[in-house]
Amino acid sequence: MLVRDAMSTVVLTVGPAHTLRQAAALMSARRVGAAIVHDPDAGGVGILTERDILTSVGLGQDPDTERIHAHTTGDVVFAAPTWSLQEAARAMVHGGFRHLVVLDRGEPAGIVSVRDIIRCWVPDREPAPVP
Repeated sequence: MLVRDAMSTVVLTVGPAHTLRQAAALMSARRVGAAIVHDPDAGGVGILTERDILTSVGLGQDPDTERIHAHTTGDVVFAAPTWSLQEAARAMVHGGFRHLVVLDRGEPAGIVSVRDIIRCWVPDREPAPVP
């Protein structure tokens, strides 16, 4: 199975000037754990994750004043839609993150998460193990 089979193609995109609270509200409403950050001034695409927001709040920063640009991961590891799910999982384990931005012809095409991969590997039809 390939990344294109597992990735979410409807992604949340935010700008660098949004506050962390605005991003958190949008992420919560969409039930996603990451947003693509489009920042033409910083050279392209970054990612903001729930972990980035949690880290900021844990440091005592104010989510109403903190801007996304200060918390965006800019050195993003990108996946191709033709990667296998094993390649994507390996990249996540190696990098210590749970989301990959998927690029197709240099443009964001989606996001694949650990949860997306697990859903493909463990279909809903299988009964849960009994403890």
